[in-house]
Amino acid sequence: MAPLTIDWSKVDQPDLVLQRFASRRSQVYGTKGIVASSQPLATEAGLEILRRGGNAADAAVATSVALNVTEPSCCGIGGDAFCLFYDARSKQVKALNGSGHSPKKLTLEYLRSRGLKGGSIPLTDLNSVTVPGAAAAWVDTIERFGSGKVNIADVFEPAIRLAEEGVPVSEIHSYSWQRSEGLIRHASPNHDEMLLNGKAPLPGQIMKFPNLAKTFRAVVEQGKDGFYKGQVAEAIVELIKSKGGVMELEDLASHETSFVEPIKYTYAKDVTVYECPPNGQGLTALIALGILEQIQEKGKMKPLSEMEHNSPEYLHTLVEAMRLAFADSRYYVNDPAFNPVPIEQLLSKEYLSSRADLFDPARANPNIVHGNPVNSSDTVYFTVTDQWGNACSYIQSNYAGFGTGAIPKGCGFTLQNRGAGFVLQKGHPNALEGGKRPYHTIIPAMATRGEDLFLSYGVMGGFMQPQGHVQVLLNMLRGFTAQAALDAPRFCISPGTPSPDGTDDVFAVVNSEVYFEEGISSETVSKLKEMGHDARVVSGFGRGMMGRGQIIQRIVDQSGRFVWGAGSDPRADGHAAAQI
Repeated sequence: MAPLTIDWSKVDQPDLVLQRFASRRSQVYGTKGIVASSQPLATEAGLEILRRGGNAADAAVATSVALNVTEPSCCGIGGDAFCLFYDARSKQVKALNGSGHSPKKLTLEYLRSRGLKGGSIPLTDLNSVTVPGAAAAWVDTIERFGSGKVNIADVFEPAIRLAEEGVPVSEIHSYSWQRSEGLIRHASPNHDEMLLNGKAPLPGQIMKFPNLAKTFRAVVEQGKDGFYKGQVAEAIVELIKSKGGVMELEDLASHETSFVEPIKYTYAKDVTVYECPPNGQGLTALIALGILEQIQEKGKMKPLSEMEHNSPEYLHTLVEAMRLAFADSRYYVNDPAFNPVPIEQLLSKEYLSSRADLFDPARANPNIVHGNPVNSSDTVYFTVTDQWGNACSYIQSNYAGFGTGAIPKGCGFTLQNRGAGFVLQKGHPNALEGGKRPYHTIIPAMATRGEDLFLSYGVMGGFMQPQGHVQVLLNMLRGFTAQAALDAPRFCISPGTPSPDGTDDVFAVVNSEVYFEEGISSETVSKLKEMGHDARVVSGFGRGMMGRGQIIQRIVDQSGRFVWGAGSDPRADGHAAAQI
């Protein structure tokens, strides 16, 4: 029988076709390395580097570069990346911020002079393009965290091979491509570099990216200068300026990756969760965990572990904690080089206790705004572990799917629109300024028990990410396997937004919509509505809003040996695979 090929352009209700998220998968185990990603061919690229003697960081970059070829609807060299690396020898977690800055000449006054009136830069405006940080992040990850046994040419080789020989397009990725076909066609004159005979490719059709392969080779041969100087940089600037942007060659040439100290919170006296610090939103997950802990310690609800999983009381408690956390992070998270973020105060027991006091176990709080912690005031995620016990939690994104959809001539990738994360309001911590990093949604995570690694994990998907971090972590602490923790139905709340004209002085999370995934009972959703939640149900392809996660767990047996246990989200096209 011939294989089934779906032409999405002829499917009236694609949601009905893509209802296989609930299918059961077994957890993957391995004694050496494991790669878990949203694309099988990208997973294989990482495994290839592990087999060559590379470590988790080397293999993570190989996976990352390959994902630019296998899933450009989510990520690429035109976007940003963040990384957490667990060094098994020192038992330390280290962090890398590979996000880029806005053009130095970009100002609120310039945008207003062009007639922009909203509270944020539109996703299709090329002034939303910040300097892409992924290329530098790849090079710096290899140099700082890599094994030294493989070089950049080795690490990039699988992706270059895929780009030149072509890759068959996977199902969910193809659907995302279909939805973005119009965006790509109208974003720049170079749309054919990301289309197949003028169309988005269908599942199983082979896409080649010869220009992207040339861009990769430039980085291999010239290092970071191959992207941030010369032909690629010139093509980026030429395209942005042709659409009214103000990026200059110097903006690209001056870009640097930041190696930063991860932030952390120890939950239930046992598990320490690590996140990258602002400008990333990982702080949201830590605040939420702190509020949940305080709610339980105050006796306002019985322990979460004693509640029925995904019961009304369980979901109500998590939703309210996330709403409180977002109210703070959406206001305070910004580029700390411009406005220091009060991380220590936001994560203090005293402040978290005061936020927990706002929790009502019987009703949704109708109006949550940020607190005052001081006296004066369609991303890809993947994770890799190796035979030596190292782990790399890596995430990269174009922001909104293909980003702007605009392709620099001859380069084979789309430019991100991360600058849409700025607030166009003077005086706001995350207000647009030239040379500034915006609020960033992409966040990798790790968790340790004592000094030993417990989890390397993440959940991709915009503002869903910290919500996913909290939900799957709590699933793991209930005894779920990594795969079951990802399979379980999730919720996603609106994080709160500024007013359309950008005049609000706070981010309010008022009557936030709460989306519950099919699999959570209708009785539970009805009860949550009675408690005041604007509860809605999503099914089919709409379940993609719940994010797409990957988890690798370190499991120690009775003899003291460890094995890796891994899961990969059924809401994506990929899987976890072990090195042999």
